Amino acid sequence: MSTLKSLISSSGTGSPPNNPPHFAPPVLEHGELFISQLPNILLYLGPRLGLAGPEDDENAVYQVNQLALTALDGFLNVAHDTHHPLALGDYYENQKEAAMARAKDYRENRLPKFLGYFERVLKSEASKGGEWLYGGQLTYADIVLYQCLDGVRFAFPKAIERVKASGEFEGVWALYDRVRETEGVKAYLQSERRLVYGNGIWRYYQELDVE
Repeated sequence: MSTLKSLISSSGTGSPPNNPPHFAPPVLEHGELFISQLPNILLYLGPRLGLAGPEDDENAVYQVNQLALTALDGFLNVAHDTHHPLALGDYYENQKEAAMARAKDYRENRLPKFLGYFERVLKSEASKGGEWLYGGQLTYADIVLYQCLDGVRFAFPKAIERVKASGEFEGVWALYDRVRETEGVKAYLQSERRLVYGNGIWRYYQELDVE
């Protein structure tokens, strides 16, 4: 923790060779390289872990990154704004009325729009079969989508159950279950490394969920 604090310290000036200071975690250290920003870390690790699409597809890394960024937009960034729609530095209780309006719009409009997008991705030629988002194999975009959907499921449990019951996005939820059962993800979910949801990006407020 002390190392992380030093990396994001307001007085930090970076480290050699050519590592600029970091604004916020997460920060990845690999050899002499230090990089931050989650999408940037994923873009770096994906090819090295075989999670960036088929090796013979020179465009795969960009397509997978695009899908991961879209998942982060729709199920992380926009979802987070439902409980802090006015000011990130202010308490939820001070913007509760605006949060209820934002959450309603998210549940009724933004959530199904993003789910529909990924359902179309799974039906596209790029998916190569409909099991995974791109190239017929597991990529980090699938894992990002799983994690984001799991967070939204925590924040809006009743809304998600209603969406699932509609049967509109069966491909997306099948992918969710498929990722959860992959060897590495399953082991992580059963380990002490798996953090519980709480007062973070995805938060549960009963009044923001459907009645």
